Amino acid sequence: MRNYLLTTSAASVLMLAMGTAAHADMAAAEKFLADEIGELSVLSPDEQKAEMQWFIDAAKPFDGMEIKVVSETITTHEYESKVLAPAFTAITGIKVTHDLIGEGDVVEKLQTQMQSGENIYDGYVNDSDLIGTHWRYKQVRNLTDWMAGEAKDVTSPTLDLEDFIGTSFTTAPDGKLYQLPTQQFANLYWFRYDWFNDDKNKADFKEKYGYDLGVPVNWSAYEDIAEFFTGRDLSHMGIDSKIYGNMDYGKKDPSLGWRYTDAWMSMAGMGDVGEPNGLPVDEWGIRVNENSQPVGSCVARGGATNSPAAVYAVEKAIDWLNKYSPPEAMGMTFGEAGPIPAQGNVAQQMFWYTTFTADTVKPGLPVMNEDGTPKWRMAPSPHGVYWKEGTKIGYQDVGSWTLMESTPVDRAKAAWLYAQFVTSKTVDVKKSDIGLTFIRESTIQDEHFTERADKLGGLVEFYRSPARVQWSPTGTNVPDYPKLAQLWWQNIGDAMSGAKTAQGALDSLCEAQEKVLSRLERAGVQGDLGPKLNEEKSADFWLAEPGSPKPKIENEKPQGETISYDELIKSWQ
Repeated sequence: MRNYLLTTSAASVLMLAMGTAAHADMAAAEKFLADEIGELSVLSPDEQKAEMQWFIDAAKPFDGMEIKVVSETITTHEYESKVLAPAFTAITGIKVTHDLIGEGDVVEKLQTQMQSGENIYDGYVNDSDLIGTHWRYKQVRNLTDWMAGEAKDVTSPTLDLEDFIGTSFTTAPDGKLYQLPTQQFANLYWFRYDWFNDDKNKADFKEKYGYDLGVPVNWSAYEDIAEFFTGRDLSHMGIDSKIYGNMDYGKKDPSLGWRYTDAWMSMAGMGDVGEPNGLPVDEWGIRVNENSQPVGSCVARGGATNSPAAVYAVEKAIDWLNKYSPPEAMGMTFGEAGPIPAQGNVAQQMFWYTTFTADTVKPGLPVMNEDGTPKWRMAPSPHGVYWKEGTKIGYQDVGSWTLMESTPVDRAKAAWLYAQFVTSKTVDVKKSDIGLTFIRESTIQDEHFTERADKLGGLVEFYRSPARVQWSPTGTNVPDYPKLAQLWWQNIGDAMSGAKTAQGALDSLCEAQEKVLSRLERAGVQGDLGPKLNEEKSADFWLAEPGSPKPKIENEKPQGETISYDELIKSWQ
């Protein structure tokens, strides 16, 4: 029996709407529901029709309007652009062009609109990583007030914000919601479950390292497993290709920045304890004061971007990339490296996004069994030697609908209707079935994903587990994401290429970040929320203080620790 989660009061409102004269567009809605949605919805057929009727009625003032929205190119947004946008147009009469471009290009367009005031797009799917930017600059519509006021007539009674799993990441310290999640995926650990469970592999690993082959709990175990599998003869399993123990990428490209800001540093243990992001020092190494004002990035101002833990994080990534990865990996970008594990010769990848799930479960791949189950699994990421319990352990991408203040009200309202349509309970199970980027609790708990769970390598188990809250996007310590993010790939790229040491590259990075913070402070554009840099003190002063930045640990490779994947899954249930 399907679990129908529409509230009685909301259902009543919509059933009443259905009692009005039939609108011509209802035929398009019924065709869409029959051909595309079917039973893949948490709503009953009548509730689906009622929700569609609300969209038809709410859209009448905008009939014939043409709007443009934009998102990055991933499977979920391709489905929105190619399937849901035409359906929305047919049902509501609002003509939507949903552009798909690179993530960096989305940020660039958004930044241009912020700086110029010119309305480039009527709606952006913009990562919640910019929440600190949006909260401080006040150039995007605060959705809490928007829904209660100006957009009350175009806010669906079945939106059900409490059902969204990512709104804590799109809510600023002022308690206001600035963005509406439309896709969400985590950065997890990926490994060859079949290789890890092979008796010969298990016996040989135990003999060499003195502990069981399993999901690594710490980076020491990850390193041991990477060493063990690189170049290993797996002919006893019918595999004759060259095997690698790690996969990553290192090209000097904007995606190299995400590789590090997307919580690699917190996985190492650079930041402070605290969820969803460390306070006062976050995973970018930026420190804030009690008023949430950024006060520094370098250790000399109490930041951690060039701290011993940060150096350890970068050195480990480069070391593993050089020793245990395919030779071409160092010259790859995020997009180029993503499909490699599915080719069947990689044992594990620590920095693996669940957005790749849909492309890694395709029939016929070397990493798939004939019965449709994967030979691989995903699990929580291992942590570095500086990490402590309660510190952020991984990154979660929350692509979210963002409405600029510079967008005219009528166009913003039409875009808001589209944003609600593509995140609605009517369509969300089907959209999630295609893209596997969950945004609603009701969808995660739907029986369809209970039935599909064994085909998805642990994705459903992770999103149903209490562990998922430890993965979070960039937090509010970052006052200007577009300006600061570009500094990461440029500087860490120098360490990757060997042009600088990890310490040298991170010294340059934290100094560059502080130059931006200082300019923002002088300009005063963010008011009382903007940076207010600390006076510089000796590194010894800050390293002696409790919390981050943390002093160097002499033994950065303690004993490896692993856990059985099957035991891990049981602990979540």
